[in-house]
Amino acid sequence: MDDLDDVLKAVGPRLRAIRRQRGATLADLAASTGISESTLSRLESGQRRANLELLLPLARAHGVALDELVGAPTTGDPRVHLRPLRHGDRTIIPLTRRAGGVQAYKMIIPGVRGQVEPEPRVHEGYEWLYVLDGTLRLLLGDQDLVLKPGEAAEFDTHVPHWFDAADARPVELLTLFGQQGERAHVRARAR
Repeated sequence: MDDLDDVLKAVGPRLRAIRRQRGATLADLAASTGISESTLSRLESGQRRANLELLLPLARAHGVALDELVGAPTTGDPRVHLRPLRHGDRTIIPLTRRAGGVQAYKMIIPGVRGQVEPEPRVHEGYEWLYVLDGTLRLLLGDQDLVLKPGEAAEFDTHVPHWFDAADARPVELLTLFGQQGERAHVRARAR
């Protein structure tokens, strides 16, 4: 219980430090969270104990995880335990675990065995593919493309598309998919 008390006592000073680091006033924070200035002041000074009703809007307003906001102690094993999914003969490994927004996956597609008849599909969203290993065949509208390791493609999934291994070797790729058409933004710094 001493650990919990220590964590809770440190919340106020941490809240004040985060607010000041972001250059926000109590009035700014009150306007963005709906929490009164006096409650925020009492939280920061330790006169009011933090609870989820107060901490969740504050975490959202500061753009930080709740754990970071309260300085929660680390818990257990930091390794990410991925659970592969099977979709036909493909192995799909989810790399993101949050609902909504852009989703990331690693996909392993076995090499082509015999004649494969492409079946282009359309659906909501936007997709980005990056080939890690092997060669990927991508049909996109009227285009028939071959992507090698290190190459990427980005497209609106309203365009008829289909992809598979280009030859007998398996292909490994990363894919980012956004349900509502979110796009990957790749920025390069000028020299």
